[in-house]
Amino acid sequence: MSKSRFVFDKFAKLIEQGLINYKDLSDEIISILKSKRDEIVFKMKLASKEEVDILNKRLSKLEEKLEKKKRGRKTNRVKK
Repeated sequence: MSKSRFVFDKFAKLIEQGLINYKDLSDEIISILKSKRDEIVFKMKLASKEEVDILNKRLSKLEEKLEKKKRGRKTNRVKK
């Protein structure tokens, strides 16, 4: 409930300040939402896009190495 109250308070302040122009209002709303998003991402300790890309590259290299090892192994038949 307090989070929705926060948003309503921000909208009320915008209207009180006289930001009637749609572009100014939309820019202000976007900046508020971006700041809230950044707070949530910081609290969740998520990785950045660059870090995810680097990890994906490392993972693909490791998968390639495993595939090469599997191809290189010869299976030994057991004599009956």
